Amino acid sequence: MPHSEPNCQRGSPDTGRHADSCRTSAKASRFPESVIRETTRLAIAAGAVNLGQGYPDFACPQVLKDAAKVAIDDDVNQYTITWGIPELRQAIAAKTARTYPGWSPDPQTEMVVTCGAQEAMIAAHLGLLDPADEVITFEPWYESYGPHSIMTGTTLKVVTLHEPDWTFDEAELRAAFGPRTRAVIVNTPNNPTGKVFTRSELALIAELCNRWDALVFSDEIYEHIHYLGPGAHVPPATVDGLEDRTVTINSMSKSYAVTGWRVGWAIAPAALMDGVRKAHDFLSINAPAPLQQAGIVAMNLPPSYYDRLAIDYQERRDFLCAALADVGFGVRPPDGAYYVMADTTKIDPAGDDVALSLRLINEIGIGAVPGSSFYADRATGLAARKIRFAYPKKMETLQLAAERLARLAC
Repeated sequence: MPHSEPNCQRGSPDTGRHADSCRTSAKASRFPESVIRETTRLAIAAGAVNLGQGYPDFACPQVLKDAAKVAIDDDVNQYTITWGIPELRQAIAAKTARTYPGWSPDPQTEMVVTCGAQEAMIAAHLGLLDPADEVITFEPWYESYGPHSIMTGTTLKVVTLHEPDWTFDEAELRAAFGPRTRAVIVNTPNNPTGKVFTRSELALIAELCNRWDALVFSDEIYEHIHYLGPGAHVPPATVDGLEDRTVTINSMSKSYAVTGWRVGWAIAPAALMDGVRKAHDFLSINAPAPLQQAGIVAMNLPPSYYDRLAIDYQERRDFLCAALADVGFGVRPPDGAYYVMADTTKIDPAGDDVALSLRLINEIGIGAVPGSSFYADRATGLAARKIRFAYPKKMETLQLAAERLARLAC
């Protein structure tokens, strides 16, 4: 995607200094700005329907808004305990135990409330990894994992998820592990593919982590958004051999339609949580105080809320997948999360996902993310033949998107 150059001043030769105020750090120069967020800016500028960035255009539950307002009016507006207010940590622990019997994290020593899942993940990197460490992740991946590795000086090793079911090859995963392996990132349900990791896949990861003494960083922000029935989402922390090796990362953003609130959390054994908490403390101090208070209400919503959530998202999924298939995209309905990773071979024989994304925005009026932003090697043919569409939208928004997509078939 195109980027504008910053307006800056160069050092004057008269000063005797060879300075350039535009110089970025060596780390920052190794990764671009977020393609997802850039897609949103371009979509807004073009008046396009934004199916790029994964945020809802519908309201969050009214009880959450009411709770946040009450907290603000009650002057819950100052610093909280760095790890999160005790009542929210207790509520997260209780919800975890209700949802996954047998898993009962200690809210006093095994939890930290963060500014979203993004901060929880980078805090885990900073608090538990060293520059000599290797981190394994699965590709396609959520775009932040690469920059997180660069910022912490670790080495990222990629294991491919293969279509059509986005499965990985056992031999490839085994080959990725070695004496420098410190962590494996698991995102389940997965963004962008919708893959839900199975218990048998997680058991293999557990075997390898125990053999090589590695951790799991488990990104589970879509835990309640999947279409495979009760019990399909298996948290790695509940798998034999991973109980003491897993940092579970979650947030309110997706399950409760409050992506802008930036309230997330991490759960981990106390020995690991010590490092995560220290990093969090010097990243953000604490998550927003009144929104933490509202989070208590979210954690106490009934099971019927999550049942309805999955049903509503499946309706959106099915509608968008049909609309994409009708105009020539290759589509496999995702098993979880709320994205469709569509194949563009028929739509774009040239295989230029960036050009197609710009065309969709500027000519068709649809914002979507180039598939190459989810791959380490953005020049590969596979990456260039993918576009990610997000469907956490009102049905009328998706209907408008379908009408615009129909222009591709003309």
